[in-house]
Amino acid sequence: MAGYSITKDDYVKRLRRIEGQVRGLQKMIDDEQYCINVLTQISSVTRALQGVGLGLLDEHMRHCVREAAEESPAAGDAKVEEAVAAVARLLRS
Repeated sequence: MAGYSITKDDYVKRLRRIEGQVRGLQKMIDDEQYCINVLTQISSVTRALQGVGLGLLDEHMRHCVREAAEESPAAGDAKVEEAVAAVARLLRS
């Protein structure tokens, strides 16, 4: 079971909103909108996706990592390493 299943609907709503923003970006390009306005919207979409990612990471730490640490130190360490790698990927994006 995923650690985010309780708030799954919230994540789906947020991602659908982001999907709408991306469609808006496509329309802006099609309509040849001013570059700075497009870049501003790209920044907004990026922040929205980062917010979703941070929320998922938070829930992963509170659910999956905690549960693994209670299971055994080795399992907890493996989940912490997994989370650290995920943070590194988020920071590179």
